[in-house]
Amino acid sequence: MIAIAAPAGPVDPEKLEAGIAWLRELGFEPAVRDDLTAQRGYLAGDDERRAAELMHWIGDDRAEAIVCARGGYGCHRIVSLLDADRVRRAGKALVGYSDVTTLLLWQLRCAGLSGIHGPMLERDHSAATGEALAALLLGDVPPPLEGKPCVPGRREGRLVGGSLTLVAASLGTPWEIDTRGAILLFEDVAEEPYAVDRTLHQLRAAGKLDELVGVGVGQMVGCEGSRHPTPTVHEVLDEMLTPLGVPVVLDLPFGHCASHLPWPVGGRAIVDGERGLIELLESSVTSVGG
Repeated sequence: MIAIAAPAGPVDPEKLEAGIAWLRELGFEPAVRDDLTAQRGYLAGDDERRAAELMHWIGDDRAEAIVCARGGYGCHRIVSLLDADRVRRAGKALVGYSDVTTLLLWQLRCAGLSGIHGPMLERDHSAATGEALAALLLGDVPPPLEGKPCVPGRREGRLVGGSLTLVAASLGTPWEIDTRGAILLFEDVAEEPYAVDRTLHQLRAAGKLDELVGVGVGQMVGCEGSRHPTPTVHEVLDEMLTPLGVPVVLDLPFGHCASHLPWPVGGRAIVDGERGLIELLESSVTSVGG
């Protein structure tokens, strides 16, 4: 059984039904609580409801994994209400991206448990997306993520990251991203090039780019300048990432797009900057230490 939770923004009932049908097509049986479509402004109900829903499924032995219905905003508000020890003991796959980056980073840092940066139920997905998600949930290692070569080299490390904005928002929190010896993967949506520039400089100032072994950039959707056509977001990425001296791959198939391929947050992988690949070495959920 696959549980569906709404830890962030309110859920559209029609999109929810389409997402449930999609999970069934993949061979899973979805389960929802009656309060899944609750709404409080830009939140899927109050903080207590959203946290209780997530912990309910953590404690339900029938639920083998939890897929988030959508992102939006709200995950920052509930992490203090979650029980890291229970999350670690349950060892369940949590699937999501965008605002759910916060929960994935939290459980990696505070519960010592990897998760899946992967598709949610608010948009249509490609056949490849479904196949890769099913593979991860069933414990198999899916094919490599294929992007565009940028900086050559081949290194192995842990995969960390998610939404670039939420990665930066983790700084100074108990779930602050740990990039030592890691391959940083990130994507974003509707962030102008100057904002991406600022966020990367913030991460550099915080020392988060110093000990990376590689970088992979997903889809930067709608990240064009409204007033200044240059530099483009790819020019910003080139300026910031090339001097790091580590393998870099661009235009990987994950993020706010139909071909959103999943990857394990905290799982080990190889970044190949010459061939433009992220080769996954681990699947699904693993305990990664304290």
